[in-house]
Formats: sequence, C-alpha cells, structure tokens
Amino acid sequence: MTIRILPAVGDPDAARALTALLTGVPDAAAAPPVADSAALLDALAGAAPPDAAGPAAVEALPEVVLVHERIGPLPALDLIREVALRFPAVGVVLLTADAGPALYSAAMDAGARGVAGLPLGPDELAARVQAAAQWAAGVRVHLGGGREAPPGPAGTLLTVTGAKGGTGTTVIAVQLALAARQAGRRVALVDLDLQSGDIASYLDVQFRRSVVDLAGIADLSARVLADAIHDHPTGLALLLAPEEGERGEEVDDRAARQIVTALRARYDVVIADCGSQMQSANAAAVELADTALLVTTPDVVAVRAAKRQVRLWDRLRIRKAGSTLTVVNRLTRHTEIQPPLIAKATGTTVAATTVPAAFKELQPCVDSGRMQDLDARSTVRAALWALAGELGLVAASSGVPRLKSGHRTRPSLTGRRRKALT
Repeated sequence: MTIRILPAVGDPDAARALTALLTGVPDAAAAPPVADSAALLDALAGAAPPDAAGPAAVEALPEVVLVHERIGPLPALDLIREVALRFPAVGVVLLTADAGPALYSAAMDAGARGVAGLPLGPDELAARVQAAAQWAAGVRVHLGGGREAPPGPAGTLLTVTGAKGGTGTTVIAVQLALAARQAGRRVALVDLDLQSGDIASYLDVQFRRSVVDLAGIADLSARVLADAIHDHPTGLALLLAPEEGERGEEVDDRAARQIVTALRARYDVVIADCGSQMQSANAAAVELADTALLVTTPDVVAVRAAKRQVRLWDRLRIRKAGSTLTVVNRLTRHTEIQPPLIAKATGTTVAATTVPAAFKELQPCVDSGRMQDLDARSTVRAALWALAGELGLVAASSGVPRLKSGHRTRPSLTGRRRKALT
C-alpha cells in the first residue's frame, strides 16, 4: 500500500530537508509541503471531489500528516487537535526538537499518533510514518473506507519457556537464534528471564544496557532500540536481562508488548528466552508469540511441571495447550518416559525433533561462555538446528542439518512412572 503523506512545514529550508528524507521512506508518496495551518486545513478539506461522501471522501484523504512544531499561525498542538477532530482517519505526526515526556503526552492528548525528534533521522521518520499509516488504515477499515489495513509487524516471534529450572531453555534459545542467523535472517534474541537470565553468560557478553532501559520509554524509535541492543559478533542482536535481578519488576506486560512489537517491526525473527518463572512480562510475550515452545526433560518431576505450566497458561488465558509446542530435552533411548507419553500428559503437541542427552558436548562451551563455538558435529547442535528447520526458522536449502525425528520407545518395565504422570 502506498502511504500518502502531506507535510506542513513553514520554514523553506526545513521543508526541503524533510522532502529529501521522505524520498527514502518505503512505499511513501509525499505531496508538496504546505506552508501554514490554514493551507493544511484547506488541503485536507479539498482532498475529496465535491460530490464524494462517506467512505469515498475518507479514502481521498492522505494517510499521514506531518506537522512541524513552528507551523503558524495556529500553534502546532492546536492544529493537531483541529485535524484530529475534523479528519479522524488521518494519522498526525508532530516534528519537534523537544521530544520529552511532557510534550509527548500533550501531543497524544491533542490527537497525534506519533512524535519524531528533530533533527530527523531516516529510520525514525520511516518508523513514525509507517506506524501512523497503519493506524489510519485501520480506522478507515472500521469506517468502511475501502482498502484493508496493512499487515502488522512482519517478524516471527518465538518464545522458549522451561517447565522448571534447569531444563535447558537458554541453550535451546541461543542455538535456534544462531541457526536462524546463519540462514540469513535478521535475528533478535531477548532475555525475558528478568531475574536470572543468562544469555550474556552463554555468549560472553559484557553489557551496560538491558531490557529494563526500554521499560519507561513511551516511543521506541529505531535509535532508542539501537542504544539498548548489543550487536554480537555472530550477527545476533541481543537485548539482555538486567544484572540486578530486582530491576526486572520494572518491565511490566505493557512494556513487554511494546518492546516485542518494536523488535518484530525491525527483525525477521525475534526469539525470547522466558525462563521458567512466569511474570507479567514474559506471560505477555508467550501470549503474543507465533510459536511458544515449552521445554521439558523426560522425567516425572519435569513433566508434572510442564503440565502445571500449561494449565496455568490456560487459566490465565495466555495460551491454549493445543497451541503450545513441547520440546523434549536430554532424551535417551533408555528413558522410560518418551514423547508420546509427554504429549498425552500435557495435552500439547510434542516436536518431532528431540534433543539428546549429551552434556559433555556442551560443557566446554558453557564453561567458556562461548555457545556459538559448539562443534558442528555435536549431536546436540545438530538436533537443535534440525529443530530450527522444523519450526520454519531456516529454509530447507540453508544447509542446516536435519536429523531423523524421535527415538525408539522402550517398553515400560514397571509402569510406575507412567502411573505417576497420570
């Protein structure tokens, strides 16, 4: 969908600079800037043909109006309020050098759909324009105005949650992210195990910024995100848990939704390590996820914990058991509890690819904090990268190895463990 933009900028130099920046906004068609508030209101009022009414008149309006802070003679906030009242299907973005919380709140109260800081950066401008256009298109659909709303964030969100502590969620999340990155995808790896996250330790990262630094920010522009993200040598974009676990409480469900949505708009794949303790932040991520993995080991205690986790999600209306994919970690052929029994006990679907019990392969990388150096011949790495293929994180032609799924089921000798689960 082409985004029609009408800039309202009084200063000629600022108008020329804005026009040049708008040429780099994807799928955007900018009209010549109008010089004052009266010209803007006249342009919007005359956008539709005289005989147009209802949805046709709404569809003739531009999706986005950009209002410079020094527009006149009507003050910028008053102009935004007037546009919002007379043309509610238009998304207004304020351009201002003072993008502080007070002005941001005042602009939102006036009816703006975004605030972009001056001097403008191309990424921030594009993000604000696309967000306002998406909102405007959604309003027009509800008003019966023709075109459908543009799709939401394009990135795939995958969450990895442990049935209990120590089931291997971080190793699985890291290896899935590395597999997707090697396949050429832009990948963000987020540590939402806010009190005891270990992604930084597994990838040998020293960091100052964390996900907590984004919690109190209302407008997550590309520049703000970039300041909090650690660019790892593997190509992964890391958003890490805070070193002080008590600060994890600062990230609530609203902040988590905003952070995840901003990441999905900028990355092909977003993988969130949610740990094993449910809090409002990682619960929100599980609810939003395209795929939610639940990691368990094939023992009675872990499977019971997985069953409790699934029931908790269902009671809180976070996720149904049928839409949860369970991954069995540390499986051997001699393990009595096999994937079919786990699927029956939890009511979830069990991934065809299981992860073998081979900690000796992992230990050198875990101890050195270099999980990216796990040997390509490792059975654990091969299984996890095959799981990435099963999940659609990598293409079939990406060169990621695939394993034959499953293990032979060993008949129960005593039946005690099966009775314990049921």
